[in-house]
Amino acid sequence: MVQERGAVMMRGDKMVSAYEKAQIIVEALPYIKAFYGRTVVVKYGGAAMGAPELQDAVMQDLVLMKYVGMNPVVVHGGGPEITGMLNRLGIKTRFVKGLRVTDPEVMEVVEMVLVGKINKQIVAGINRCGGKAIGLSGKDGGLIQAVQMNGAEDLGCVGEVTRINPCVLKPLLEAGYIPVIAPIGIGYDGTTYNINADHVASKIAVALEADKLILLTDVPGILAEPDDPASLISSIRVSEIPDLIDAGIISGGMIPKVECCIHALENGVARTHIIDGRVPHSILLEVLTDQGSGTMVVMG
Repeated sequence: MVQERGAVMMRGDKMVSAYEKAQIIVEALPYIKAFYGRTVVVKYGGAAMGAPELQDAVMQDLVLMKYVGMNPVVVHGGGPEITGMLNRLGIKTRFVKGLRVTDPEVMEVVEMVLVGKINKQIVAGINRCGGKAIGLSGKDGGLIQAVQMNGAEDLGCVGEVTRINPCVLKPLLEAGYIPVIAPIGIGYDGTTYNINADHVASKIAVALEADKLILLTDVPGILAEPDDPASLISSIRVSEIPDLIDAGIISGGMIPKVECCIHALENGVARTHIIDGRVPHSILLEVLTDQGSGTMVVMG
């Protein structure tokens, strides 16, 4: 509860005075100044796309970032929604080494769900929170050029990025819009490809010379002990990653996310972050506070 003209507000069970509210805003000032005019690419997926309160928190974070002078760009996934729609249509879902087998029939459904449904839901959510968003797929203006993933002949239309066209995005950012991108690529022969959203986000961050790449996940970050959230590693250097993989600390689905961070860092992105999308406002915690959120991966 927030009083319109009162001296205090309630945050959970804690009374927060107007002065304390002002202090919180002032403490964010150095970060607002540091990232003013900078581009931040956010990969949006996982649990953060599930619960309505988490969806609203992400939309609010993106709009606030825009209003304090940052340039957020969103790349979204949608695997569970795709699987759900395939089930409803009676189309069997098959995975090989964690990748969805995407024949032309499945590709039609993937594009329909990612571009026609999820993308527009995110755009509407940002607009509802006071922002201006425009939804895109890789087909728009040749934004994402792709080819079939190397060694993925049995997977059908599973692609990898060959080129990002930043000229599609820069005018939108300059005009005050938040681009929302579905990870659909287009081949030189017109073939449509389904691409991993983390990989697309990494490539777009490089093409836009972004200051930050933020990957929302369903875990707190990289944990020294897999079952202990208190063992969160707040920051790691690229040079430390091989040892962490050998030790099994970085494993499974976290490896490709870390690889996306490494690609971005080695190609000019200043900072990368793997954060917990299950925590409301985790993006703002990472961008505007000393505490941060999740694991930061940096060069070194």
